[in-house]
Amino acid sequence: MLPPPLPHQVQVLQNVLDRVSVAAVDGGPPPIVVFGIDGALFDSRPRTLQVLHDYADEIDGDEPDLAAALRSLAVEHVHYLLSETLRECAITRADHVRAITSFWRDRFHTDDYVILDEPTPGAVDYVRAIHEAGGGVVYISGRDVHGMLLGTVQSMRDHGMPMADVGVELVLKPDATLGTESFKRQALPRLSRRGEVVAVFDDQASSCELALSIFPGASVALVDTWMLEQHLASGIEHFRDFRLL
Repeated sequence: MLPPPLPHQVQVLQNVLDRVSVAAVDGGPPPIVVFGIDGALFDSRPRTLQVLHDYADEIDGDEPDLAAALRSLAVEHVHYLLSETLRECAITRADHVRAITSFWRDRFHTDDYVILDEPTPGAVDYVRAIHEAGGGVVYISGRDVHGMLLGTVQSMRDHGMPMADVGVELVLKPDATLGTESFKRQALPRLSRRGEVVAVFDDQASSCELALSIFPGASVALVDTWMLEQHLASGIEHFRDFRLL
């Protein structure tokens, strides 16, 4: 059972929703709210966990002890860094870490696994509320079009996120080799052509700082689902999920 959201979180989220509602009745382009996907709207830990369990299945005959260690992992043991996750089950040998990392890298950024992600608490209801209030919804992610578009659309649709509707846009990297920060540096400024960006939610401090520099009038918030120690510039809000209640 999650503890109730902090009043500060509720206030920030409600203020954005109120701002969208007011701006939407002015008759101009819809106010835009930008959402990061991984680590903000969605929890990718189940995806990593499944990759590790699949690796355990592959090596079970040759290395049963290593397979058993990987199967001992649960979602709560998964960290932002894969190496830290492996330490949770005492896997530190360099050759094991390299082999597991290679297996993980080949699968983590694919349609087949991305559908395992789970929405952040409150995310579906909040994005739907923004959309129903008349806001434009832009999902922006370092996921790439060729490897993850179909899985991303399926996952968001199946979980009830607004998709394939007026005022909803999904923006992914055109090339997997393009760095996420470089991609967002190119993509974010173009969003203002569609209307006023009133809020940006992301899980990385660097992306939040970039957004604030491009949209100084927007509410910018770090959704810290990983509980990483990230330094935040002044003017960036900070909370755990999207619950209003």
